[in-house]
Amino acid sequence: MTPTRATLTHNVTRERQRKASAADSPGPAARWLLYGLLSLGALLTISPLIWNLLSAFKPTGEILRSQSWWPEAFTGENFAQLFSDAEFPRYFLNSVIVSVAIVVGNVVLCSAVGYALAKLQFPGRSVVFAAVLVTFMVPSLVLFVPLFVTVAGMGLTNTYAGLILPFLITPLGVFVMRQFIAQLPDELLEAARLDGAGEGRIFFRVVFPLCGPAIATVGILSFVNSWNNLLWPLVVAQTTDMYTLPVALTTISQTEGSTDYGPLLAGSLLTILPIIVVFMFFQRYFIAGIASTGIK
Repeated sequence: MTPTRATLTHNVTRERQRKASAADSPGPAARWLLYGLLSLGALLTISPLIWNLLSAFKPTGEILRSQSWWPEAFTGENFAQLFSDAEFPRYFLNSVIVSVAIVVGNVVLCSAVGYALAKLQFPGRSVVFAAVLVTFMVPSLVLFVPLFVTVAGMGLTNTYAGLILPFLITPLGVFVMRQFIAQLPDELLEAARLDGAGEGRIFFRVVFPLCGPAIATVGILSFVNSWNNLLWPLVVAQTTDMYTLPVALTTISQTEGSTDYGPLLAGSLLTILPIIVVFMFFQRYFIAGIASTGIK
């Protein structure tokens, strides 16, 4: 059978695309160079964590005098000194309570606001979304004093509410959820409305279950920010029983006016571990959420 002109044209086009792709692809030397640069960048990125991990098993004196990363003799006295503080479990519990509450608040509230801005028609919707974007240009430290005055005026200092409420919803979380929900097909929502579902039911039964990647993104970002937050708990928590881990580490490591680096590094290692665990479990959804919302 003689090939048709359309078939010949198609074959020629495919051959040209194959040759162009082969010409654009890097050679073996360029590929190995790229891998080497990426490996070097990854090593430089994790080197502080490696130093922290190894130094946590050194006595404080060795940390200050030794130039070697590897401990002369591994010791667990830093962790023993850290846990000798009877309130350390309380500090850890406070961090868990505050971080979990902030993550839940961000996931639910940012999703609800994002759904309203993406799929509901109401007067001033564009103005509200513009206001959310404008808040990205306002440094958080600018709002610190007014926020503290407001919390103190409500009598919420030294309480869980004072630590949690100011961060229950964030502009970044609203933006991520709005961008993701805007990509969902309107036909799904219209079908639910035709079945008699209200907006609340549509949000929780239709929209929310489809937002896994965006929820993971907002959850991880809010967890990292709340877990590592030092300045706000340092000001709001006025007694040791309300300290979170970052605040507690600043007090545990201080001995007679000097810094005891051994317990400080051991505590910072324990503080980092939950973040690593959370990211390892949800990194696939986190990357998908970042890619789908257009954040660079």
